[in-house]
This record gives sequence, structure tokens and C-alpha cells, in this order.
Amino acid sequence: MEQTPPDPERPLQPAPLEPLGGPGAVLEAAVREETEGTREDSSGVDTMTGNNFWLKKIEISVSEAEKRTGRNAMNMQETYTAYLIETRSVGHADGQSVLTDSLWRRYSEFELLRNYLLVYYPHIVVPPLPEKRAEFVWHKLSADNMDPDFVERRRIGLENFLLRVASHPVLCRDKIFYLFLTQEGNWKETVNETGFQLKADSRLKALNATFRVKNPDKRFTELKHYSDELQSVISHLLRVRARVADRLYGVYKVHGNYGRVFSEWSAIEKEMGDGLQSAGHHMDVYASSIDDILEDEEHYADQLKEYLFYAEALRAVCRKHELMQYDLETAAQDLASKKQQCEELATGGMTTKLFGQEAPEQREARVKVLEEQINEGEQQLKSKNLESREFVKNAWADIERFKEQKNRDLKEALISYAVMQISMCKKGIQVWTNAKECFSKM
Repeated sequence: MEQTPPDPERPLQPAPLEPLGGPGAVLEAAVREETEGTREDSSGVDTMTGNNFWLKKIEISVSEAEKRTGRNAMNMQETYTAYLIETRSVGHADGQSVLTDSLWRRYSEFELLRNYLLVYYPHIVVPPLPEKRAEFVWHKLSADNMDPDFVERRRIGLENFLLRVASHPVLCRDKIFYLFLTQEGNWKETVNETGFQLKADSRLKALNATFRVKNPDKRFTELKHYSDELQSVISHLLRVRARVADRLYGVYKVHGNYGRVFSEWSAIEKEMGDGLQSAGHHMDVYASSIDDILEDEEHYADQLKEYLFYAEALRAVCRKHELMQYDLETAAQDLASKKQQCEELATGGMTTKLFGQEAPEQREARVKVLEEQINEGEQQLKSKNLESREFVKNAWADIERFKEQKNRDLKEALISYAVMQISMCKKGIQVWTNAKECFSKM
């Protein structure tokens, strides 16, 4: 039986979450339980849209990364990394929980999921994916996207992306997201059947809207400028951090020279030898500790990078509003033009200028056609106005949610980074304190 192809003109509708058969028993049971609870809620509030709906019912993790070899679309051999997604229900009071569901996904499938969410939820600040290739790294860290350390950091970033979506009050209910966690085979085909690619706005159209909108919304204009500035500030911060990391790496490693010199010196001293040898050992430990310190520091940098990419998500919402405003202004201009034509036809001015004398029947027919077009244009303009107001309302609600999240996350990340620096300095003081004691005993 043939399936009806998706209608590219159909208005965007979020795909609601519906428990399906097959794999994903953990999620299906959680959804069924929450749905039943929703029906029994006499308050009339849809509890499935509450924050952290998924995270209250299930645990989502990207637990492993595995290097694989396969064939790409061009039938050429390629090496890629697959990530194991595991979902399990939160344990019940008796300590029991159902079995874990798991499946493997490539990075490109995460990208496909996010592209779908961007199209179907244009008013939402969609969480970003971690970087595909490392940027803003200190020079001793590999930027190879197959490097084990980088793959591990990207694994953490992909897990964070899923948790962000699962904790979003709207995105968490999307059917395609549900299938991403439960349906390993044919998931790409299911996404493509939604026809989301046909609904994606072209770059040229977005560029035209940016330059041709006559009455842009001041709030979205300011938000766009803020996102540009946020991206610029975080980029500079990450560059500074990378330069500081390079210098710290050099300073720590140079301390290894103290260890070598003290060890060589101890060989020619009888009474001072033990003290010099011990001090040299402390210097060697200090020099080698910087590798682990800077690798741990990269995780804090990744938290900042997430908001570097969030800036683009903010701009995506602004671009969508510009497009809607451009369509609205174009519809209003077209309607005004038709009304003017109708008025001139009714008075005979335009007809005489363009076509000379015209029979009354012909003129009436033209007026009737224009009146029908005007009526249709008024309805279209009314519909676009309602759509625009609804978009603005939903967008600003989500932007406010994002602001609270951003302030909380960046505050936590910066405090953690400061605590790490303090701890690193304390360890350096301890090393020199130990060396001092070694020298005192000589």
C-alpha cells in the first residue's frame, strides 16, 4: 500500500509523542504511566508538558563510543564513531526497574534529529550539538576528531544534548525524538517522511528577509545583537584560556628541569644528597601533573563552547521571525496594491490610461476578480498576523526559559573553573612547601 507523500504546504505541527510497539519498552511504559496520570489529573493541566517530564521517568545516557568502518553514500569506505545510547526507567520504591534499552547512533544522526527540531520548532532555542572538530584547544591537545580524548568529550556533549532535549517542556514530547531513543532501524526514513526538508527556509530567502524587512521587531533585533556579542565574548574567552593553558603547560614542564638538576646535584653531595633527591622527586611530580589538569580543564571549556553554539540557536529564532515579518509585510503590500487597483478600476482611471475605453461589463468583471483577491488577501493577512503573534508569544516564553538556564549554567561553570584554578595553585604551593622541608633537613 503506497503512502501519501507529505504535503509541503501543510502548516507545521509538532509531532506528538505516542507510545509505539516494538523496541523501547522502557520509554513506552514510562509514557503510558505518565499519560494515565495525566488523564486522572482533575486540575485539567497537562502534566506531560511539565519540565523534566522524561528525566522524572527515565535515565538517558550515552555510555560508550566505538570506532567503526563502513560504506558512505558514495559507496566509499569510511571510518566513523558510533555512540551507544542507553535508556532505563527510574527505579521504583521496591528498588526494581525494567531492563535497559540501548541502540547505536552516529553523529550524523544526532545532526539529523537537531535539523528536524529546528524546522518543526522554529520558536524554540534548540540545544546545540557538541563540536564536530575540536576548536580553541591548547596546542598539545589533539584536534583530530578520532582522537580518544576528543571522542570522550564529544560523547559527554552528545549525552548533554539528549538531556537538554529531554528536559525541555515541549521538545521532550516529540515523536521523532522518542523514536530516536527507541527505533534503531529505519529511523532516518521516518524522519525524512515528515517532509521537514521541504519546510526548511533557504539561506537566500533568509538573507532577503534580513535586508528587506521595513519594520523589524526591536526585541528580536536586540536579541540578534546580543547573540552576536555573546558569541564574540565567549570566543575571546576560549582563546585566552587556550593561551593560558599553553603557558601553564610550558611552566609546569620546565619544573621537570629542577628535578633533573637536583637529582644530578645529589649524586655529588654526601650530606645534602637525600634532601636534593627528594626535592627533585617533588618537582618531577609537579611537572607531570599538568597533563591531567589541562585535560580536566577542557571539560569546563566545553561548557562554555555549548553557549558559544547556543548563540547561533538564538539567531535561528531571530531569522525565523524576520522571515515571518517579511512575509507579513509582503502580504500587506500586495493587499494594498490590489485595493488601489480596484479603486482605480471602479473610477475608470487606470482602465482608460492602459486600455482606453472599456465596456462596463468588462470593468465589472475585473473589479469582481480583484474584490475576490482582496477578500482572500485579507484572510491571508489575518492568518499571518495571528501566526506571527503566536510565534512571538511562544518564542519569548522559550527565550526567558533559556535565559534562566544560561545564567545558572554559566555561573556554575565559571565558579567551577575558578575552584579548579585555586586547587591547582594550592597543589603548587604544597609542592614547594614539601621542597622547602626537604631543603631544611639537609
